Amino acid sequence: MKNSILLLLLLIPFFVCAQKKLDKSDLDLLRNYMSGSFTSEQQSKNDSDFFDIHLQMKPIWEERKDGFWLYVEQAIVSALEKPYRQRIYHVNLLNDTTIISEVFEMKSPMRFAGAYKNVAVLNSLTLDSLEARAGCGILLHARSNGTFVGSTKNQDCLSSLRGASYATSEVVIHKQLLVSWDRGWDATGKQVWGAVKSGYQFVKLVD
Repeated sequence: MKNSILLLLLLIPFFVCAQKKLDKSDLDLLRNYMSGSFTSEQQSKNDSDFFDIHLQMKPIWEERKDGFWLYVEQAIVSALEKPYRQRIYHVNLLNDTTIISEVFEMKSPMRFAGAYKNVAVLNSLTLDSLEARAGCGILLHARSNGTFVGSTKNQDCLSSLRGASYATSEVVIHKQLLVSWDRGWDATGKQVWGAVKSGYQFVKLVD
């Protein structure tokens, strides 16, 4: 019994320190990882259950000092002019071990389709024109191998898409690869949309 207690006491510092302490340099690194053009083309060739999707993440409002902001656009390669998802992400330090990527929606988002090619168009966006998706922020932690890993919290991200009651998102962000697994669940916990096998693997094309 005494040995078990001693072992537990010795392990406490390990668990407390397991999460890497973060500062602005980690935020800058994550910004570099997330900014750019990505594609799931290779995954779609390897497995027909996955679509060839292009993901664009363009920094906006770079003069702001509250972390960094990204315009995010996703579209199937056969319909790039009609993205199925357009969001604004606000990525900032939540505390000294956690980064939060908050999610915002835009009014009439299709008017910004393809705007990642023209930052002047994106800079016409104003913060008061955005609507926060409460509970849908992703909580990220840095790993010793240089990656960032995170997810939404519990069932906090409400969704009514295709019969869902809530949505979950899980991500792993590498220097040249972003793995994203978005899923919708009904009130009984049954998955009603999103990839079933695993997350989408987006390979970075352009920094």
